[in-house]
Amino acid sequence: MANFDEELDASGLNCPLPILRAKKALNTLDSGKILRIIATDPGSVKDFEAFAKQTGNELLESKEVGGKYEFLIKKA
Repeated sequence: MANFDEELDASGLNCPLPILRAKKALNTLDSGKILRIIATDPGSVKDFEAFAKQTGNELLESKEVGGKYEFLIKKA
């Protein structure tokens, strides 16, 4: 597991809430810091891929662990 600077638990939230919460959390982080997001919405996989492309932030990791989805996003 990679290191991260802040964690956001978006479990139980459906699109677009995990993205909106992640965006808000990233706004508080300095450039180069890493946000870990935990989500339960299967749609969040595609959402976070698109979010990273649109915002220029780097999606370092995207995986499923026991029905939960984990993402690591590095702030641009």
